[in-house]
Amino acid sequence: MPPGKRAQHLRRRGAADWEIDVLPASTLSACIEWQFAEAGDLAARIHAAKAQGFAAVEFHLWRDKPVEAMAAALADTGIELTGLCVDPRRSIVDPAERAEMVAAVRETIAATACLGKPPLIVASGFRVEGMSEADHFANAVAALKEAAALAEEAGVMLLLEPLNTRLFSAMYLVSTTLGLDLVEAVGSPNLRLLYDVWHSAVMCEDIAEVLKGRIDLVAHIQVADMDDRNEPGTGTVDWPHVMRTLDDLGYAGAIGMEYFPTLPMDQSLEQTRKTLGL
Repeated sequence: MPPGKRAQHLRRRGAADWEIDVLPASTLSACIEWQFAEAGDLAARIHAAKAQGFAAVEFHLWRDKPVEAMAAALADTGIELTGLCVDPRRSIVDPAERAEMVAAVRETIAATACLGKPPLIVASGFRVEGMSEADHFANAVAALKEAAALAEEAGVMLLLEPLNTRLFSAMYLVSTTLGLDLVEAVGSPNLRLLYDVWHSAVMCEDIAEVLKGRIDLVAHIQVADMDDRNEPGTGTVDWPHVMRTLDDLGYAGAIGMEYFPTLPMDQSLEQTRKTLGL
């Protein structure tokens, strides 16, 4: 989505009262890993997403997916791919895995170029026992710099994603602030943060606090509600606060619907748009 497209549809009424014009579903990116499952494989899900009015989708790992068929589906529908994961996942903090991590980035760039050179999502991997915080950080920066150099050469964006300790108790990167610090330290225009509202909420972060003054380092946002990672509006996340904060910060990118739907997709989309004000 072009920068500023969301912002031009936002109408501010006051500090505590705001209104958003209805936007097309292209503002949202469907997670076809978990959504439109009834349509079949991921290529079929791309067509199903198009039928629901989406202009963007995302998914997870690619090695077990019909990549060529998905490329054809993307071409047929004109849908944009807003993200997929570097595969296989390897640690950015363990020096013993660095060569494999960089190789995974290189292979993923090559294998998914036919999908339109989508952004590639990188997770940190697990903490290394006995390693200091300083060494964890230094190793992560070194690995990400190598990966970012490949991304720059290929014209691809890498998205570093903080996760949470509920799902991954030993994961290194479970803090948005730390993730932004890493992006800043690497200093590459081809490395940005993926901010996931659900992971952040699990870690009891406040979006306004952790993203203040640093939204330029965020290239994609994903949403799901607490506690069970379902549609926005099914749980306890303060969505007016989330969306008001994104408005205030000037976020203009797509919003990924990375949640497990509890409703048929037409109803799930309707609820998500209503809750987010999109």
